[in-house]
Amino acid sequence: MYNAASPHATEFIDHEEILETLAYAEQNKSNGALIDEILDKARLRKGLSHREAAVLLDCDLEDRNQQIYALAEQIKKDFYGNRIVMFAPLYLSNYCINGCVYCPYHLKNKHIARKKLTQDEIRQEVIALQDMGHKRLALETGEDPVMNPIEYVLESIQTIYGIKHKNGAIRRVNVNIAATTVENYKKLKDAGIGTYILFQETYHRESYEKLHPTGPKHNYDYHTEAMDRAMEGGIDDVGLGVLFGLELYRYEFAGLLMHAEHLEAAHGVGPHTISVPRIRHADDIDADAFDNGIDDDTFAKIVACIRIAVPYTGMIVSTRESQKCRERVLHLGISQISGGSRTSVGGYVTPEPEDAKSEQFDVIDSRTLDEVVHWLMELGYIPSFCTACYREGRTGDRFMSLCKSGQIQNCCHPNALMTLKEYLEDYASPQTRQIGNTLIQKELASIPNEKVRTLVEQHLTSIAQGDRDFRL
Repeated sequence: MYNAASPHATEFIDHEEILETLAYAEQNKSNGALIDEILDKARLRKGLSHREAAVLLDCDLEDRNQQIYALAEQIKKDFYGNRIVMFAPLYLSNYCINGCVYCPYHLKNKHIARKKLTQDEIRQEVIALQDMGHKRLALETGEDPVMNPIEYVLESIQTIYGIKHKNGAIRRVNVNIAATTVENYKKLKDAGIGTYILFQETYHRESYEKLHPTGPKHNYDYHTEAMDRAMEGGIDDVGLGVLFGLELYRYEFAGLLMHAEHLEAAHGVGPHTISVPRIRHADDIDADAFDNGIDDDTFAKIVACIRIAVPYTGMIVSTRESQKCRERVLHLGISQISGGSRTSVGGYVTPEPEDAKSEQFDVIDSRTLDEVVHWLMELGYIPSFCTACYREGRTGDRFMSLCKSGQIQNCCHPNALMTLKEYLEDYASPQTRQIGNTLIQKELASIPNEKVRTLVEQHLTSIAQGDRDFRL
Protein backbone atom coordinates (compact mmCIF):
# COMPACT_ATOMS: atom_id res chain seq x y z
CA MET A 1 0.00 0.00 0.00
CA TYR A 2 1.26 3.49 -0.88
CA ASN A 3 2.41 5.46 2.15
CA ALA A 4 4.58 8.51 1.49
CA ALA A 5 5.69 8.75 5.14
CA SER A 6 6.70 5.09 5.43
CA PRO A 7 10.41 4.28 5.95
CA HIS A 8 10.05 1.28 3.66
CA ALA A 9 10.77 1.58 -0.06
CA THR A 10 8.05 -0.95 -0.83
CA GLU A 11 5.50 1.53 0.52
CA PHE A 12 6.77 4.99 -0.51
CA ILE A 13 7.62 3.75 -4.03
CA ASP A 14 4.56 1.59 -4.59
CA HIS A 15 4.40 -0.18 -7.95
CA GLU A 16 0.60 -0.36 -8.06
CA GLU A 17 0.29 3.33 -7.20
CA ILE A 18 2.58 4.20 -10.09
CA LEU A 19 0.60 2.04 -12.51
CA GLU A 20 -2.66 3.62 -11.36
CA THR A 21 -1.08 7.07 -11.74
CA LEU A 22 0.00 6.34 -15.30
CA ALA A 23 -3.45 5.02 -16.18
CA TYR A 24 -5.08 8.12 -14.65
CA ALA A 25 -2.75 10.42 -16.62
CA GLU A 26 -3.45 8.57 -19.85
CA GLN A 27 -7.21 8.82 -19.30
CA ASN A 28 -7.01 12.56 -18.63
CA LYS A 29 -4.37 13.75 -21.08
CA SER A 30 -7.03 15.59 -23.10
CA ASN A 31 -9.18 16.66 -20.13
CA GLY A 32 -8.90 20.42 -20.48
CA ALA A 33 -10.95 21.20 -17.38
CA LEU A 34 -8.79 18.98 -15.14
CA ILE A 35 -5.57 20.27 -16.66
CA ASP A 36 -6.70 23.86 -16.07
CA GLU A 37 -7.48 22.98 -12.45
CA ILE A 38 -4.00 21.49 -11.99
CA LEU A 39 -2.35 24.51 -13.63
CA ASP A 40 -4.28 26.84 -11.33
CA LYS A 41 -2.96 24.90 -8.36
CA ALA A 42 0.56 24.98 -9.80
CA ARG A 43 0.42 28.77 -10.09
CA LEU A 44 0.29 28.94 -6.28
CA ARG A 45 3.95 27.80 -6.31
CA LYS A 46 3.28 25.12 -3.67
CA GLY A 47 3.98 22.14 -5.93
CA LEU A 48 1.90 19.26 -7.24
CA SER A 49 1.34 15.62 -6.35
CA HIS A 50 2.95 12.95 -8.49
CA ARG A 51 -0.44 12.16 -9.99
CA GLU A 52 -1.24 15.77 -10.89
CA ALA A 53 2.21 16.22 -12.44
CA ALA A 54 1.78 13.01 -14.45
CA VAL A 55 -1.35 14.47 -16.04
CA LEU A 56 0.62 17.53 -17.14
CA LEU A 57 3.39 15.35 -18.52
CA ASP A 58 0.90 13.38 -20.61
CA CYS A 59 -1.12 16.44 -21.68
CA ASP A 60 -1.62 16.45 -25.46
CA LEU A 61 -3.42 19.82 -25.73
CA GLU A 62 -0.98 22.15 -27.43
CA ASP A 63 -2.32 25.36 -25.86
CA ARG A 64 -2.07 23.84 -22.37
CA ASN A 65 1.45 22.58 -23.11
CA GLN A 66 2.50 26.12 -23.93
CA GLN A 67 1.07 27.20 -20.58
CA ILE A 68 3.07 24.44 -18.88
CA TYR A 69 6.32 25.66 -20.45
CA ALA A 70 5.58 29.30 -19.64
CA LEU A 71 4.68 28.48 -16.04
CA ALA A 72 7.81 26.37 -15.55
CA GLU A 73 9.99 29.22 -16.80
CA GLN A 74 8.26 31.73 -14.53
CA ILE A 75 8.47 29.49 -11.46
CA LYS A 76 12.16 28.98 -12.07
CA LYS A 77 12.65 32.75 -12.23
CA ASP A 78 10.56 33.27 -9.08
CA PHE A 79 12.63 30.83 -7.02
CA TYR A 80 16.09 31.06 -8.59
CA GLY A 81 16.05 34.24 -10.64
CA ASN A 82 18.46 34.26 -13.58
CA ARG A 83 21.29 32.58 -11.66
CA ILE A 84 22.91 29.35 -12.82
CA VAL A 85 25.16 27.58 -10.32
CA MET A 86 28.39 26.14 -11.74
CA PHE A 87 30.10 22.91 -10.68
CA ALA A 88 32.35 20.13 -11.94
CA PRO A 89 32.57 16.40 -11.23
CA LEU A 90 35.79 14.95 -9.86
CA TYR A 91 36.27 11.21 -10.39
CA LEU A 92 38.46 9.69 -7.67
CA SER A 93 38.36 6.01 -8.64
CA ASN A 94 36.69 3.73 -11.16
CA TYR A 95 37.20 0.51 -9.21
CA CYS A 96 33.78 -1.09 -8.69
CA ILE A 97 32.40 -4.47 -7.61
CA ASN A 98 28.90 -3.98 -8.99
CA GLY A 99 27.57 -5.47 -12.21
CA CYS A 100 25.50 -2.52 -13.48
CA VAL A 101 24.90 -3.30 -17.16
CA TYR A 102 24.68 0.37 -18.24
CA CYS A 103 27.94 1.56 -16.61
CA PRO A 104 31.47 0.92 -17.94
CA TYR A 105 32.78 0.63 -14.37
CA HIS A 106 31.03 -2.74 -13.99
CA LEU A 107 33.19 -5.49 -12.56
CA LYS A 108 33.32 -7.66 -15.69
CA ASN A 109 34.53 -4.89 -18.00
CA LYS A 110 38.10 -5.89 -18.86
CA HIS A 111 38.66 -3.08 -21.39
CA ILE A 112 38.59 -0.16 -19.01
CA ALA A 113 41.82 1.06 -17.42
CA ARG A 114 41.27 0.95 -13.66
CA LYS A 115 42.68 3.82 -11.65
CA LYS A 116 42.48 5.31 -8.18
CA LEU A 117 43.89 8.75 -7.47
CA THR A 118 46.48 9.18 -4.74
CA GLN A 119 46.11 12.19 -2.47
CA ASP A 120 48.90 13.93 -4.40
CA GLU A 121 47.08 13.24 -7.67
CA ILE A 122 43.90 14.61 -6.13
CA ARG A 123 45.80 17.79 -5.27
CA GLN A 124 46.90 18.16 -8.86
CA GLU A 125 43.36 17.56 -10.16
CA VAL A 126 41.93 20.12 -7.74
CA ILE A 127 44.54 22.70 -8.65
CA ALA A 128 43.62 22.20 -12.30
CA LEU A 129 39.96 22.72 -11.41
CA GLN A 130 40.78 25.78 -9.32
CA ASP A 131 42.78 27.21 -12.21
CA MET A 132 39.61 26.95 -14.32
CA GLY A 133 37.71 28.89 -11.66
CA HIS A 134 35.62 26.15 -10.04
CA LYS A 135 34.55 26.47 -6.39
CA ARG A 136 32.12 23.55 -6.15
CA LEU A 137 32.86 19.89 -6.88
CA ALA A 138 30.89 16.66 -6.99
CA LEU A 139 33.01 13.67 -5.95
CA GLU A 140 32.42 10.42 -7.82
CA THR A 141 33.72 6.91 -7.13
CA GLY A 142 32.83 3.36 -7.99
CA GLU A 143 31.66 1.08 -5.19
CA ASP A 144 34.53 -1.01 -3.86
CA PRO A 145 34.93 -1.37 -0.08
CA VAL A 146 38.58 -2.41 -0.48
CA MET A 147 39.80 0.11 -3.06
CA ASN A 148 37.39 2.95 -2.18
CA PRO A 149 36.58 2.63 1.53
CA ILE A 150 34.86 5.49 3.34
CA GLU A 151 38.21 6.42 4.90
CA TYR A 152 39.58 7.12 1.41
CA VAL A 153 36.65 9.37 0.58
CA LEU A 154 36.98 11.23 3.90
CA GLU A 155 40.72 11.73 3.43
CA SER A 156 40.09 12.98 -0.10
CA ILE A 157 37.54 15.53 1.14
CA GLN A 158 40.03 16.78 3.73
CA THR A 159 42.68 17.08 1.03
CA ILE A 160 40.37 19.02 -1.28
CA TYR A 161 39.28 21.52 1.33
CA GLY A 162 42.91 22.08 2.33
CA ILE A 163 44.17 23.14 -1.10
CA LYS A 164 44.65 26.88 -1.58
CA HIS A 165 46.32 27.65 -4.90
CA LYS A 166 46.73 31.31 -5.88
CA ASN A 167 43.18 32.68 -5.32
CA GLY A 168 41.61 29.25 -5.80
CA ALA A 169 39.65 27.32 -3.20
CA ILE A 170 37.03 24.60 -3.33
CA ARG A 171 34.33 25.84 -0.98
CA ARG A 172 31.76 23.07 -1.33
CA VAL A 173 32.29 19.36 -1.91
CA ASN A 174 29.18 17.40 -2.84
CA VAL A 175 29.47 13.63 -2.74
CA ASN A 176 28.01 11.03 -5.11
CA ILE A 177 28.99 7.65 -3.71
CA ALA A 178 27.17 4.36 -3.22
CA ALA A 179 24.47 3.86 -0.62
CA THR A 180 26.05 3.34 2.77
CA THR A 181 25.34 3.17 6.50
CA VAL A 182 24.06 5.80 8.93
CA GLU A 183 27.47 5.71 10.62
CA ASN A 184 29.23 6.52 7.34
CA TYR A 185 26.77 9.29 6.55
CA LYS A 186 27.59 10.82 9.94
CA LYS A 187 31.26 10.72 8.97
CA LEU A 188 30.52 12.47 5.68
CA LYS A 189 28.52 15.11 7.53
CA ASP A 190 31.38 15.68 9.96
CA ALA A 191 33.77 15.98 7.00
CA GLY A 192 31.78 19.02 5.82
CA ILE A 193 30.14 17.77 2.66
CA GLY A 194 27.50 19.83 0.95
CA THR A 195 24.88 17.66 -0.75
CA TYR A 196 24.80 13.88 -0.74
CA ILE A 197 23.73 12.77 -4.22
CA LEU A 198 22.59 9.30 -5.22
CA PHE A 199 20.80 8.45 -8.45
CA GLN A 200 18.14 5.81 -8.20
CA GLU A 201 18.91 4.78 -11.81
CA THR A 202 15.39 3.29 -12.10
CA TYR A 203 12.45 3.10 -9.70
CA HIS A 204 11.06 0.00 -11.42
CA ARG A 205 12.04 -2.78 -9.00
CA GLU A 206 12.07 -5.65 -11.50
CA SER A 207 14.11 -3.66 -14.02
CA TYR A 208 16.41 -2.41 -11.26
CA GLU A 209 17.28 -5.94 -10.16
CA LYS A 210 17.95 -7.04 -13.75
CA LEU A 211 20.13 -3.99 -14.44
CA HIS A 212 22.10 -4.62 -11.24
CA PRO A 213 22.54 -8.40 -11.34
CA THR A 214 25.52 -8.60 -8.97
CA GLY A 215 27.11 -6.60 -6.20
CA PRO A 216 25.70 -4.70 -3.23
CA LYS A 217 23.81 -2.33 -5.51
CA HIS A 218 21.50 -5.23 -6.41
CA ASN A 219 19.59 -4.57 -3.17
CA TYR A 220 16.76 -2.27 -4.30
CA ASP A 221 15.45 -1.46 -0.82
CA TYR A 222 18.86 -0.64 0.65
CA HIS A 223 19.64 1.64 -2.29
CA THR A 224 16.24 3.36 -2.35
CA GLU A 225 16.21 3.98 1.43
CA ALA A 226 19.70 5.53 1.36
CA MET A 227 18.41 9.10 1.65
CA ASP A 228 16.56 8.20 4.84
CA ARG A 229 19.79 6.91 6.36
CA ALA A 230 21.61 10.03 5.15
CA MET A 231 19.00 12.20 6.89
CA GLU A 232 19.36 10.10 10.04
CA GLY A 233 23.10 10.66 9.81
CA GLY A 234 22.59 14.43 9.83
CA ILE A 235 22.88 15.17 6.10
CA ASP A 236 19.90 17.40 5.37
CA ASP A 237 20.76 18.33 1.77
CA VAL A 238 20.24 15.32 -0.51
CA GLY A 239 20.02 15.04 -4.27
CA LEU A 240 17.78 12.65 -6.24
CA GLY A 241 17.94 11.56 -9.86
CA VAL A 242 17.09 8.82 -12.34
CA LEU A 243 18.95 7.71 -15.44
CA PHE A 244 16.37 8.30 -18.14
CA GLY A 245 16.46 5.62 -20.80
CA LEU A 246 16.69 2.56 -18.56
CA GLU A 247 12.91 2.30 -18.10
CA LEU A 248 9.81 3.97 -19.51
CA TYR A 249 10.10 7.63 -18.68
CA ARG A 250 6.56 8.04 -17.32
CA TYR A 251 7.22 5.39 -14.70
CA GLU A 252 10.50 7.03 -13.68
CA PHE A 253 8.89 10.47 -13.54
CA ALA A 254 6.18 9.27 -11.14
CA GLY A 255 8.67 7.36 -8.98
CA LEU A 256 11.00 10.35 -8.76
CA LEU A 257 8.22 12.65 -7.57
CA MET A 258 7.00 10.01 -5.10
CA HIS A 259 10.52 9.90 -3.65
CA ALA A 260 10.49 13.69 -3.27
CA GLU A 261 7.09 13.47 -1.57
CA HIS A 262 8.46 10.81 0.76
CA LEU A 263 11.35 13.01 1.90
CA GLU A 264 8.93 15.84 2.65
CA ALA A 265 6.49 13.55 4.48
CA ALA A 266 9.08 11.60 6.46
CA HIS A 267 11.70 14.27 7.16
CA GLY A 268 10.08 17.63 6.46
CA VAL A 269 12.74 18.42 3.84
CA GLY A 270 12.43 17.63 0.16
CA PRO A 271 15.35 17.03 -2.20
CA HIS A 272 17.89 19.85 -2.38
CA THR A 273 18.50 18.90 -6.01
CA ILE A 274 17.03 16.70 -8.72
CA SER A 275 19.23 15.55 -11.61
CA VAL A 276 17.92 14.42 -14.99
CA PRO A 277 20.71 12.49 -16.77
CA ARG A 278 20.03 10.49 -19.93
CA ILE A 279 21.92 7.30 -20.70
CA ARG A 280 24.89 7.86 -23.01
CA HIS A 281 27.36 5.66 -24.86
CA ALA A 282 30.46 4.54 -22.97
CA ASP A 283 33.07 1.81 -23.22
CA ASP A 284 31.52 -1.68 -23.19
CA ILE A 285 28.08 -0.02 -23.08
CA ASP A 286 25.81 0.42 -26.08
CA ALA A 287 23.21 3.06 -25.23
CA ASP A 288 21.19 1.93 -28.24
CA ALA A 289 20.66 -1.41 -26.51
CA PHE A 290 18.27 0.34 -24.15
CA ASP A 291 15.05 1.01 -26.06
CA ASN A 292 13.55 3.45 -23.56
CA GLY A 293 15.44 6.52 -24.74
CA ILE A 294 13.65 9.86 -24.87
CA ASP A 295 13.88 12.59 -27.48
CA ASP A 296 14.73 16.22 -26.74
CA ASP A 297 11.09 17.35 -26.76
CA THR A 298 10.11 14.77 -24.15
CA PHE A 299 13.21 15.59 -22.11
CA ALA A 300 12.28 19.28 -22.11
CA LYS A 301 8.76 18.52 -20.95
CA ILE A 302 10.05 16.31 -18.13
CA VAL A 303 12.23 19.18 -16.91
CA ALA A 304 9.30 21.63 -17.07
CA CYS A 305 6.94 19.32 -15.19
CA ILE A 306 9.49 18.57 -12.46
CA ARG A 307 10.05 22.30 -12.00
CA ILE A 308 6.31 22.87 -11.61
CA ALA A 309 5.82 19.87 -9.29
CA VAL A 310 8.84 20.56 -7.04
CA PRO A 311 9.31 24.33 -7.42
CA TYR A 312 11.86 24.74 -4.62
CA THR A 313 14.40 22.13 -5.77
CA GLY A 314 17.62 22.86 -7.59
CA MET A 315 17.68 21.10 -10.96
CA ILE A 316 20.89 19.83 -12.53
CA VAL A 317 21.87 19.04 -16.10
CA SER A 318 25.35 17.82 -16.97
CA THR A 319 27.63 17.74 -19.98
CA ARG A 320 25.81 14.57 -21.07
CA GLU A 321 23.60 17.04 -22.95
CA SER A 322 24.46 19.20 -25.93
CA GLN A 323 24.73 22.98 -25.85
CA LYS A 324 21.45 23.26 -27.75
CA CYS A 325 19.61 20.97 -25.36
CA ARG A 326 21.08 22.63 -22.27
CA GLU A 327 20.04 26.06 -23.53
CA ARG A 328 16.48 24.86 -23.97
CA VAL A 329 16.10 23.35 -20.52
CA LEU A 330 17.76 26.33 -18.81
CA HIS A 331 14.58 28.21 -19.64
CA LEU A 332 12.36 25.46 -18.26
CA GLY A 333 13.77 24.87 -14.81
CA ILE A 334 17.47 23.97 -14.72
CA SER A 335 19.41 25.94 -12.08
CA GLN A 336 22.77 24.12 -11.98
CA ILE A 337 25.09 22.98 -14.78
CA SER A 338 28.58 21.58 -15.05
CA GLY A 339 31.25 23.15 -17.21
CA GLY A 340 34.61 21.96 -18.53
CA SER A 341 33.86 18.48 -17.18
CA ARG A 342 36.00 15.37 -17.45
CA THR A 343 34.46 12.00 -16.62
CA SER A 344 37.67 9.98 -16.44
CA VAL A 345 39.83 9.47 -13.36
CA GLY A 346 42.66 12.04 -13.53
CA GLY A 347 41.21 13.65 -16.65
CA TYR A 348 41.74 17.28 -15.66
CA VAL A 349 45.53 17.02 -15.41
CA THR A 350 45.94 14.50 -18.23
CA PRO A 351 43.10 14.50 -20.77
CA GLU A 352 42.34 10.97 -21.78
CA PRO A 353 43.48 9.75 -25.22
CA GLU A 354 40.84 8.43 -27.57
CA ASP A 355 41.79 4.79 -27.11
CA ALA A 356 41.98 4.78 -23.28
CA LYS A 357 38.23 4.28 -22.75
CA SER A 358 37.92 4.96 -19.04
CA GLU A 359 35.33 7.75 -19.07
CA GLN A 360 32.09 6.93 -17.29
CA PHE A 361 30.12 8.38 -20.20
CA ASP A 362 30.74 10.37 -23.36
CA VAL A 363 30.77 14.14 -22.80
CA ILE A 364 28.57 15.87 -25.37
CA ASP A 365 29.19 19.49 -24.36
CA SER A 366 33.01 19.69 -24.37
CA ARG A 367 33.35 23.47 -24.07
CA THR A 368 35.72 25.01 -21.53
CA LEU A 369 34.35 26.57 -18.36
CA ASP A 370 35.14 30.03 -19.73
CA GLU A 371 33.19 29.29 -22.90
CA VAL A 372 30.21 28.08 -20.86
CA VAL A 373 30.34 31.13 -18.57
CA HIS A 374 30.50 33.49 -21.57
CA TRP A 375 27.60 31.68 -23.25
CA LEU A 376 25.43 31.90 -20.13
CA MET A 377 26.00 35.64 -19.81
CA GLU A 378 25.18 36.18 -23.47
CA LEU A 379 21.86 34.47 -22.71
CA GLY A 380 21.26 36.86 -19.80
CA TYR A 381 22.09 34.44 -16.97
CA ILE A 382 24.39 35.06 -14.01
CA PRO A 383 26.92 32.21 -13.66
CA SER A 384 27.18 31.73 -9.90
CA PHE A 385 30.06 30.16 -8.00
CA CYS A 386 28.34 30.83 -4.68
CA THR A 387 28.56 28.37 -1.78
CA ALA A 388 27.35 30.74 0.93
CA CYS A 389 24.22 28.89 2.07
CA TYR A 390 26.16 25.76 2.91
CA ARG A 391 28.84 27.68 4.80
CA GLU A 392 26.33 29.90 6.61
CA GLY A 393 24.29 26.92 7.79
CA ARG A 394 21.39 27.57 5.44
CA THR A 395 20.78 23.89 4.70
CA GLY A 396 17.89 21.46 5.06
CA ASP A 397 14.71 22.97 6.43
CA ARG A 398 16.41 26.37 6.91
CA PHE A 399 17.23 26.56 3.21
CA MET A 400 13.82 25.22 2.21
CA SER A 401 11.91 27.78 4.29
CA LEU A 402 13.88 30.61 2.71
CA CYS A 403 13.54 29.17 -0.77
CA LYS A 404 9.82 28.45 -0.54
CA SER A 405 9.16 31.98 0.75
CA GLY A 406 11.27 33.57 -1.98
CA GLN A 407 13.56 35.20 0.58
CA ILE A 408 16.59 33.25 -0.59
CA GLN A 409 16.98 35.64 -3.52
CA ASN A 410 17.97 38.39 -1.08
CA CYS A 411 21.15 36.42 -0.43
CA CYS A 412 21.69 34.47 -3.64
CA HIS A 413 21.56 37.31 -6.14
CA PRO A 414 24.19 39.49 -4.41
CA ASN A 415 26.38 36.46 -3.66
CA ALA A 416 26.20 35.34 -7.28
CA LEU A 417 27.42 38.74 -8.45
CA MET A 418 30.33 38.75 -6.02
CA THR A 419 31.47 35.23 -6.91
CA LEU A 420 31.13 36.01 -10.61
CA LYS A 421 33.35 39.04 -10.05
CA GLU A 422 35.97 36.77 -8.47
CA TYR A 423 35.86 34.53 -11.52
CA LEU A 424 36.18 37.49 -13.89
CA GLU A 425 39.18 38.88 -12.03
CA ASP A 426 41.06 35.60 -11.63
CA TYR A 427 40.22 33.30 -14.53
CA ALA A 428 38.16 34.86 -17.32
CA SER A 429 39.30 35.61 -20.84
CA PRO A 430 39.26 39.32 -21.80
CA GLN A 431 36.03 38.86 -23.77
CA THR A 432 34.31 37.08 -20.89
CA ARG A 433 35.55 39.67 -18.40
CA GLN A 434 34.12 42.49 -20.50
CA ILE A 435 30.65 41.01 -20.89
CA GLY A 436 30.68 39.94 -17.24
CA ASN A 437 31.48 43.36 -15.81
CA THR A 438 28.73 44.87 -17.94
CA LEU A 439 26.27 42.27 -16.67
CA ILE A 440 27.24 42.91 -13.03
CA GLN A 441 26.61 46.64 -13.37
CA LYS A 442 23.23 45.95 -14.91
CA GLU A 443 22.27 43.44 -12.21
CA LEU A 444 23.37 45.74 -9.36
CA ALA A 445 20.54 48.07 -10.23
CA SER A 446 18.02 45.28 -9.62
CA ILE A 447 19.00 44.80 -5.95
CA PRO A 448 15.99 46.40 -4.22
CA ASN A 449 17.53 47.10 -0.81
CA GLU A 450 19.74 50.19 -1.00
CA LYS A 451 21.91 49.16 1.96
CA VAL A 452 22.54 45.72 0.46
CA ARG A 453 23.26 47.26 -2.93
CA THR A 454 25.80 49.67 -1.41
CA LEU A 455 27.47 46.84 0.51
CA VAL A 456 27.74 44.71 -2.61
CA GLU A 457 29.24 47.62 -4.53
CA GLN A 458 31.86 48.02 -1.80
CA HIS A 459 32.68 44.31 -1.88
CA LEU A 460 32.95 44.34 -5.67
CA THR A 461 35.50 47.14 -5.41
CA SER A 462 37.43 45.17 -2.80
CA ILE A 463 37.40 42.08 -5.04
CA ALA A 464 38.84 44.13 -7.89
CA GLN A 465 41.59 45.18 -5.48
CA GLY A 466 42.46 41.59 -4.58
CA ASP A 467 40.22 40.64 -1.64
CA ARG A 468 38.16 37.45 -1.84
CA ASP A 469 35.30 35.45 -0.35
CA PHE A 470 32.63 37.97 0.61
CA ARG A 471 29.17 36.58 1.22
CA LEU A 472 25.80 37.52 2.63
